[in-house]
Amino acid sequence: MEEYKTLIHEAFGDSSEDSDNDDRKQPLKCSNQSVFGENPKWEQIDEIKGLSLCRDFLTPDQQSILLSSVIQGWFSDASHNQAMRFGDLPEWANELSTCMRELVQYSDYDPESFDTSTCEMDKQECIFPSELLNREPLFNQLIVNSYQPGEGICAHVDLMRFEDGIALVSLESSCVMHFSRAQNGSGTDEKQTESKIPVYLTPGSLLLIWGEARYKWKHEINRKPGFQKWDGLEIDQKRRTSITLRKLCNTE
Repeated sequence: MEEYKTLIHEAFGDSSEDSDNDDRKQPLKCSNQSVFGENPKWEQIDEIKGLSLCRDFLTPDQQSILLSSVIQGWFSDASHNQAMRFGDLPEWANELSTCMRELVQYSDYDPESFDTSTCEMDKQECIFPSELLNREPLFNQLIVNSYQPGEGICAHVDLMRFEDGIALVSLESSCVMHFSRAQNGSGTDEKQTESKIPVYLTPGSLLLIWGEARYKWKHEINRKPGFQKWDGLEIDQKRRTSITLRKLCNTE
C-alpha cells in the first residue's frame, strides 16, 4: 500500500505546485493525503456481473480540485451543462485513468489470475479484466455532465460505438442509479420496475462497468421527487456532476 500511495502522489503532485490555464496540461493536484483514502474498498453488486463500486475513490480535497478543473475549463458559463472530448483528453482525465488502473492493480486481487470467461476467484467477481485494464489508451473519450436537482438520465445501454469497460466518477450530490435488464427492443419496459437494482453513488465514488453490466443492463438516474431514496430517507438533492470515461471502438 505504501508503494501504491507513492505512485499516486507522484501522479498527482502536491497542492502547492503551480498550474496554468491549459486543461490539457494542468495537473490534477492533491494534498499530502492519499487520493484514495487509507483503505480503498470495492463493493461488488452481487446481482449484476461486471459492476464494481469504490465509494472512497477520491478524497474531499481531491473532489474539490477536480471539480474546479472541470468548472473552470468547461462550465464557467452557467448555461453549459455538458462537455465532451475525443482522443486527446485533458491531463486531469489521463491522471484519473492512471489512478483507476493503479487502484485496481493494488487491490486485493490479481487480475491476471482470473479466468475472464467466468471471472471468479474465491467466489468474487473480478473488478476489471486484464485485457481491458492493460489496453492503451485505457480511455480516449470523455463526457462530463452537470445536473441540477431533479435532472437525471433515462434508462439506456451505452452506444455500441464504445468498447467494453466504462468508468464513472460521481461528484457533489449523492444519488441512486438504478439498473434493469436490457430488452431486445428499445425503450423502457414498465414490467421491469420491480426488478431494478439500486446502486448508491456518494460524492467521489467510482463505478466500473464491463461485461454483462455494460451490455445486458440499462442504467438510469431518476431524480424526480420520490425516486431518490436510500435507507428509507429522501436524498437532499443538490447539483451533481458526473465524469464518464470510455474507449471508442477501432473502426479500421
